[in-house]
Amino acid sequence: MSFPADSAFVHEVVPSPNHGERKDGPLDMLILHYTGMANAQVALERLCEAAAQVSAHYLVFEDGRIAQLVPERRRAWHAGLGCWKGERDVNSRSIGIEIVHPGHVGGLPPYPAEQIDAVIALAKDIVDRNAIPAERVLAHSDVAPERKEDPGENFPWESFSKAGVGHLVKPAPIRDGRFFSQGDSGEPIRALQEMFSLYGYDQPVTDIFDARTAAVVTAFQRHFRQDRVDGIADASTITTLRDLIATRPAD
Repeated sequence: MSFPADSAFVHEVVPSPNHGERKDGPLDMLILHYTGMANAQVALERLCEAAAQVSAHYLVFEDGRIAQLVPERRRAWHAGLGCWKGERDVNSRSIGIEIVHPGHVGGLPPYPAEQIDAVIALAKDIVDRNAIPAERVLAHSDVAPERKEDPGENFPWESFSKAGVGHLVKPAPIRDGRFFSQGDSGEPIRALQEMFSLYGYDQPVTDIFDARTAAVVTAFQRHFRQDRVDGIADASTITTLRDLIATRPAD
């Protein structure tokens, strides 16, 4: 059944059957995805196929056209088993934007400028209308670091930040020096894990730099320190994380 578009930037409404009632908690997150599929038509069909049981509120095509698939008041099925700041029903708390893009499997090509301009305009409209805090504009990989890579390390978060969407700081320069990686343990690892958890990542504090910690570091780098994405917590990564915590708008 069709419905009125929530945003003035929507070009067409293409209803998906894949949604439900939002559960307890405010609508206070925006999650950005890439489709990771061969083309826009395949992605649109999947997001609207009942058997697939996946959807998003919006789909943004390469040329900047925007389709709305699910009303914002409804719970779309885009984030799956995600978590942020201890909230494990991310779908109930968020709006999801799918961006037509072949993803890592397709070679991670640049996002077209027309598409990014459209996503920025839509995202700004969404966060303004719903009063979504800047630090809760997130990548799918932020809320599901062991499962997801999207929207990837070439996604232009800096352009969003300049437009007033999302929380970002200038990444600390990459230099030689001490670093932490899988297998390390002890108090420095505990402090690192506590910092990631404080910012919002689902990072258990175990004192051991395990596979989960490496996945969180990788997700963090994809969003906030894109020049080197290797899952190693070097000084640049740790300093950038520290600066993000210190400058959170919520603080």
